[in-house]
Amino acid sequence: MSVEDQQSGEDLDQEFDAVPEPSVDEETEVGPAPASVQTGPPTGVMSAERLAIKALEAKLLGGERKLRRREVAAGAGVSILSARKIWRALGFPNFGDEDVAFTERDQAALSRILDLVRAGLLTEDAAISVTRSIGQMTDRMVVWQIEALVEDMVSEQGIPDAVARKQLVGQLPALVDSLEEILVYSYRRQLNAGVQRLAVRAEAGLQASEEGREGDEDDSPLPLARAVGFADLVSYTSLSRRMNEKTLAQLVQRFENKCAEIISVGGGRLVKTVGDEVLYIAETPAAGAEISLALAQAFTEDEILPQCRVSMVWGRILSRLGDIYGPTVNLAARLTTLAQPGTVLVDAMTAAALGQDDRFVLIPQKSENVRGFGEIHPVMLARGRGKGLVLD
Repeated sequence: MSVEDQQSGEDLDQEFDAVPEPSVDEETEVGPAPASVQTGPPTGVMSAERLAIKALEAKLLGGERKLRRREVAAGAGVSILSARKIWRALGFPNFGDEDVAFTERDQAALSRILDLVRAGLLTEDAAISVTRSIGQMTDRMVVWQIEALVEDMVSEQGIPDAVARKQLVGQLPALVDSLEEILVYSYRRQLNAGVQRLAVRAEAGLQASEEGREGDEDDSPLPLARAVGFADLVSYTSLSRRMNEKTLAQLVQRFENKCAEIISVGGGRLVKTVGDEVLYIAETPAAGAEISLALAQAFTEDEILPQCRVSMVWGRILSRLGDIYGPTVNLAARLTTLAQPGTVLVDAMTAAALGQDDRFVLIPQKSENVRGFGEIHPVMLARGRGKGLVLD
């Protein structure tokens, strides 16, 4: 950690008033510049492949790299330290003072983020957190998209993986604008849905939680009430040892795609996938129950994937950094390990919340001693009246 990072009491608002002179050496970067940075003009005649890469970069970055980090920071009216906080939150590598790594669009983006703080719309901490969310999510998104495009080219054109990755450079320019439009469209739709879930309807969920867990105050400080579920593929470890990389990738993709579809149709949200397991949430106990039953049934009927164990617990959670935390999440994870393949387990409190709904049948199981929770009373959830979730 540099001396600058250890300075206490320093924030963006204080730094905006004085832009450091470019001659002041605030930080010395050690080591070579990242491979992606062009520190000088190329020599000789560039190949067609190199020309395509350069053209794609100019399209994506909004022009040629011609600015150094000090110039970008000065143009945005902020110190290198503050600019670097934003760049690190976005996931950028370290750049040295002499690296020509930035474009005018980089400067405009930095100014836009800082203006939110200057206008009092965001605190520095909030700006860093929001920026980090964008950096991390878009990083995962572009990796997903590139691999999906490469896989499709390999499958459809019958070309080797390495060849597909080179050809992708020539195909992306025709896709970029449309993908960007879809990204912005999806962001606005998801933001609206998130506001409804996390703000507008949050109070109703808390009231339902109080009714379903009367007398249970252990998790009362947590701000949101949700149905938290896990679905875990059976025998994934042994299967993965017998599969080659391509087959395993197809299995994982099929699993995640099917989970995402069911959870979405049920009105829930897929929080994350970790190998052979998905974590999801829903706004009501009934919605969580419908999703859980649909997942268990779908994988029981799937001709390729193994069955899965499913659990669901209704209670309060803490939502941070795109993930969820709290005893409710931990209990749901513990219940998953107790469930039999193809079945859904809930805890006694969740069963009580579903007890008057004839769409569900609740079958008490033997008590279990669970680490961190002591003795619990699992209940198997089964289909009652109705068809459940209808998937097109």
